[in-house]
Parts: sequence; C-alpha cells; structure tokens
Amino acid sequence: MYQQQLIPHLFRTEFRKITSVLCKLLGLAQMEIAEDIAGETFLLALETWPYKGAPENPAAWLHTVAKNKARNYVARQNVFIGKIAPELKHSSSETEEMDIDLSEKNFTDSQLQMMFAICHPGISTEAQIGLSLRILCGFGIDEIANALLTNKETINKRLFRAKEKLRAENVKMELPGDAEINKRLETVLLILYLLFNEGYYSESSDNVLNEDLCMEAIWLTSLLTENEKTRQPQVYALLSLMRFHASRFAARKGKNGELILYQDQDETLWNAGLISKGMYYLNRASCGNTISKYHLEAAIAYWHTIKEDTQEKWENILQIFNKLLQIEYSPIAALNRTYALAKANGNAAAIIEAEKLNLSDNHFYFTLLGELYKDIDNNKAKQNFEKALALAKTQTDKQAIRRKIDGL
Repeated sequence: MYQQQLIPHLFRTEFRKITSVLCKLLGLAQMEIAEDIAGETFLLALETWPYKGAPENPAAWLHTVAKNKARNYVARQNVFIGKIAPELKHSSSETEEMDIDLSEKNFTDSQLQMMFAICHPGISTEAQIGLSLRILCGFGIDEIANALLTNKETINKRLFRAKEKLRAENVKMELPGDAEINKRLETVLLILYLLFNEGYYSESSDNVLNEDLCMEAIWLTSLLTENEKTRQPQVYALLSLMRFHASRFAARKGKNGELILYQDQDETLWNAGLISKGMYYLNRASCGNTISKYHLEAAIAYWHTIKEDTQEKWENILQIFNKLLQIEYSPIAALNRTYALAKANGNAAAIIEAEKLNLSDNHFYFTLLGELYKDIDNNKAKQNFEKALALAKTQTDKQAIRRKIDGL
C-alpha cells in the first residue's frame, strides 16, 4: 500500500523536475527523449520497489537513476555519431563526467524556464495548456484528455504539433530578456489562470471540481515568485485569487459530489488559513502602478470570503465587476456581475441586464435566470431551469437543476 501511494505521488512531483532538467541539458528538440528517460526511471521504481522495498530517500534514488540513464543515452548517441561523423564525437571521459545538475535550485530554474518555453507565442493556447499538464504537472495523456473534455488522439496531436513548433522555432530553455519578459509573462499567467479554471469549473467525469488541476496551477504560479524577474504584482494577484477560491473547495461540493452554490455554502468549511494567505498575496500585489484583471478578480474573491450578506459587500463587488469589464470584457464576468447586481439592486434590475447577454449555450446562464425569476414568475423560472437542464453536461449539475425545478 505504501508503494502504491508513494510512486504516484513522486511521479507528480519528480517527473516534471527530471524532465525539465533533462530538456535543459539535451535541448527542447529532444523533449520526447527527456520524457522517456523520466518515464523509464519510474517504470524501474515500479518494477523493483514493491519487491525490494522503497529506498531510504526515494526522490534521490529517482534522480540518480535518471542521471545514469541520461549519461547512457548520451554515450549511445556518441557511439552512433562516431560511426557517421567521428569529428563530432565526444570522448568517453567527457560523457562520464558530464555535469547533470539535479540540485533543487536547478530544478526550480529549469521548471521556470520550461514554463516560459511552453508558453511560446507560436503555440496555440490549447497546446500550451496540454504541454503544461504533461511536462510541468506530470499528467498522463488519459488524464489530460479527461480534464480537457476531449480524447487521447486529439491530445497527442496537439502535443506533437506543439513540440514540432518548439523544434522549428529553435526555442531555448531560458527566461526572456528584460524587454520581452513582461509580454511573455502575460501569456504564462493566462495559461496558469486557464489551468486553474479548468479545475475550478471542471465538467469532466461528473466532477464539479478537479482539485489536482487547481493545486498544480497554484504551485506553478508560486514558482514565479521565486525569481526576481517574474516576482511581479500581477503574479501575486493571481496567486491571491487562486488562494481565495481554494479556501472554499470543501464547501463547494456536497456529499454526492454535487455543486453547492455560494449562497448555500457552509462557511464553517471555508479554510481560514488559505483566506489569510490570499490576503497576504493581495497585499503583496498592491505595489506598482498597474491594476490587472487578476487584481480585480482577486478583490472580488476577497469579498466573497465575507459571508455576511450586506449591501456594502455587494455594492463593492458590483463596482469591481464594472472596472473588470472595462479592462477586459468577458461574457462569464458579465454573467457573474449580474448576480452581484441582483444582490445589490434587486432581481428585476438583474433580469433586464442578464437577458441582454443571451448566452444561449451556457447552462449557468439559464440557471441564474431561473433563480432570478423565482418569486417573480415561476413559469419563466421553470422554463429557464429546463433549458439549463438540457445544456448541463454532468450528472451532478443535472441533479442540482432538477432539485431546483422540484423546489418550485
């Protein structure tokens, strides 16, 4: 049982470290080789540990095996190159003494550099998310397909095209220069934001929340705070937003896995420690002269950690939503603003604004309209709940909507 739990845990934490360091050593063009070496290392652990017992320091064992496998790979390449191009061959002593730095500092640096390489502007957003899940989070192809609501073939094609793009563009494992880093950091933050949202608004396998995805996004965002160049206010703002949302994980799911809406959550299940961390990071984000969408979303999330249903609370949330939509309009933000409008100014005013959005393919839109019409027009409330039911993708969502219809 110990090994059964230990190896998957180490795969999630050490696969990305080993792969990132080996990609830095061998070059991004040989990313598949780095993945294979890391995978073979864990396969050897899986074959030996259950029978011989786990080593005293399992992570160090994995690092040593990976280092030896990398050296063996380079040696084999030297033999091959020596046959076709002897002038390019390295000496055997160079191979044996090849420095493979598996220090914690190099692990951190390599993963940070890998993050920026994966978020190269030439790669599609979908592929960036897929590569992040594979290389930086250690997710298997099945897990990625499940998380992104697609199939293995699609994921494999995306990853293949992304790796080919990295190879064709000759992308290096390095942090961009000062002139480029802010632009590239925006892309990195967007991918981390989308990665967190994939988990927070999960619609895969009838889960309403994929905590693994969310925690990986938090960890990767935290990695940005460990380097002076990337330790910027918008990074702390995003980390604050994630911490505030994570504080309500336990209250967001019911006993049967169903989604518990904000107004029905048991605030005693909210994690005070994570709320405190969210406030700490929000304070760290307050330096500088730029307010990003992450600052505003973090401020909205902060107000949601205050359970008291006061007019001041909802008016503040409404005003922040107004600023957020001016900075970057999105239909989902506009929909969430409608809920705040209802709390601040009443359901009738909110219905007018909500129906202007006309998000006809979104079950959350019709669920909200159903809620707004309750006690005003129960027939319209039922019609909207039925539209939401038809659009809902998971059984847990469908069950929650059916309960609302029955409650009318």
